[in-house]
Amino acid sequence: MAISSPRNLILADEPGTSLDVTIQDQIHRLLNEIVEKRNASIILITHSLGVAREMTDRIYVMYAGTIVETATPEVLFKNPVHPYTKGLLASVPKISGGGIAKGIPGKLPSYLNPPSGCRFQLRCEQESPICSEKPPQLFEIEKDHLVACYLTQR
Repeated sequence: MAISSPRNLILADEPGTSLDVTIQDQIHRLLNEIVEKRNASIILITHSLGVAREMTDRIYVMYAGTIVETATPEVLFKNPVHPYTKGLLASVPKISGGGIAKGIPGKLPSYLNPPSGCRFQLRCEQESPICSEKPPQLFEIEKDHLVACYLTQR
């Protein structure tokens, strides 16, 4: 439906989910082609960092409804800073081997009653007392690379 109307903004929520990789690739190529032909923009919502890396100019990593890190794909993959972003990247299976990724330990926060501080604090291996006091704000650590983590502001 998003691509059938002549809009200049396409919202694509997991456009390749539950499709085999061949069809997924065709859908992603079609979206890229439409964006280019229409001079449109796309907001791509995905759990696949590889897809985001290939299809976007900027990535916003969200945890429990909050933006925790944002940068260009090149910067984000070269220099991930937020503990959640690092955990996500470390959780991606490697085709070169190396065993099973360990995932991100800890307990998910309640969406109905989120923690008063950083929403990632219950799973963060580097949590400090300030993390439970108030949510961290996005902080620019380098040009166009913002992170919401007290570790970056010390």
